[in-house]
Amino acid sequence: MCLAVPMQVRTIEGDTALCEIDGVTREASLMMVDGVEVGDYVLIHAGFAIEKLDEQDAQETLALFRQILADGGGAS
Repeated sequence: MCLAVPMQVRTIEGDTALCEIDGVTREASLMMVDGVEVGDYVLIHAGFAIEKLDEQDAQETLALFRQILADGGGAS
């Protein structure tokens, strides 16, 4: 299964963003998404930002991920 994770852009240098969520930081290429600025939320998959999200959508998705983790990850 492939999973893209919403993360907030903290810094941008060239086409590379440093993104963070819940204290975890990752570098991601911005080459596939236009108009990303510091503070924006993006979906990160395999080291690439693949879509820009509004903050509400990002927070709703993150809340769902956190709930799944709190419930044991959905494993049976």
